[in-house]
Amino acid sequence: DHDSMGLREYAKTYSKQIGFPIFTGVEYYSLQGDILAFGIEDFPKERVDAQTFIDLVHEQGGAVIAAHPFRHNRRGLEGNLDTLKNVDAVEVLNGSTLPDAAMMAVQYARKYGFAATGGSDCHYPDKVGITATYFPGQIKTLQDLVYAIRNRECMPAFHQDFSYYNWDIDNTLL
Repeated sequence: DHDSMGLREYAKTYSKQIGFPIFTGVEYYSLQGDILAFGIEDFPKERVDAQTFIDLVHEQGGAVIAAHPFRHNRRGLEGNLDTLKNVDAVEVLNGSTLPDAAMMAVQYARKYGFAATGGSDCHYPDKVGITATYFPGQIKTLQDLVYAIRNRECMPAFHQDFSYYNWDIDNTLL
C-alpha cells in the first residue's frame, strides 16, 4: 500500500484462516521516488531521501525494490539508481507501466546486477495478476521472501494472455 502498512494485522489473520502466506509491505514515496519494502516493522511517516529509507529498511533486516523506476509519472527513482547503495531489486514488469519504461528498468537490472521483479500495481481490478514475481523456491515466511529478493532468487513474470508486453525476458536477469 502507498505509505501505509495498515492492513498488516488483517493480512496476518486472513492468511491463517485460508492457510496461504500473505506478506504486507509498503510502497514508500521517498524524496527521489517510490520504493517497495518488505520485512520491516516501521517506516518514516514523513518523506525522507531514498538512501536514508533504504538504510532504515536494511537495518530492520528487510529488502527494497525500486518500484517502476522509469514510469512516466516521475514517481520512480530513475537515474538515482546510479548512486543509491544496497538496492536489492528493480521492478521491471508492472501492470501500470509502459513497455519503454519497463525496458529501461530491464537494462538497469542487467547493468547493476539487481534482482528483477514484477508487480501488478493494481490500482484497478483489471491489473490484478497480469504481472508478478516468480520465486522458484518455496516462500512460506516473510523472511523467506526477503531472503529470495536479496539473493536474486526471483524473476519477473506476466500472464500469458497479457500481450501488452511483447518481448522475451530471458533468464539472464537472474
